[in-house]
Amino acid sequence: MFDSFPSGASERLDRPTYHADLGRVYRSGIGFLNKLERGQHFKERGFPSWEAFADGDWERALRLADERREDYAEELRQASRLGVVHRRLRVVEFPVTPYVQWELFVLRARVEVGDDIRIIDARKISSIERTRPVPEVVVLGDVVMYEVVYDEDGNAAGANRYTNGPLIRETNSAFDALYEHGEGFHDFFDREIVTLAPPRVSGI
Repeated sequence: MFDSFPSGASERLDRPTYHADLGRVYRSGIGFLNKLERGQHFKERGFPSWEAFADGDWERALRLADERREDYAEELRQASRLGVVHRRLRVVEFPVTPYVQWELFVLRARVEVGDDIRIIDARKISSIERTRPVPEVVVLGDVVMYEVVYDEDGNAAGANRYTNGPLIRETNSAFDALYEHGEGFHDFFDREIVTLAPPRVSGI
């Protein structure tokens, strides 16, 4: 699974170029978007909810996450107008990291306005991660695939862009297989996340 990914040829894009390219392709009639999230520690500077989380203000972080609901709903309305089906699979390691604990509250807001998100326990994919983790990718139909790249401090730094058709189809097939084994978001969230105490972080 994802066997050909490490040897695939790609073009490195900086962050602004990646966002511009993704937006252009997204509006071109791709049909679907698959997103696989694997990393457990990221920084999202400029996102108010993350900034509050990083400052140790958990209640404000959750309030700000909820305030984005209408933005997320508009994203889904745009996707519907364009005929794009979204699916996201979030890999979660245990113990749950503070970042993932926070992010799942953001994703809950998305799910509650209709986003299609599932969770998979990292222990369930250990057999396919013996040599490397599954890739952090955004796949737009069978047209283009982006491997999201981060700097050493966990900040988004752009993406590697792939356009090889067989590689994209192989990656989508692997995504489908993992997604099939994913757990419903609310089932996971209510069992594993709601009961956690607020994470202890300050000045990340």
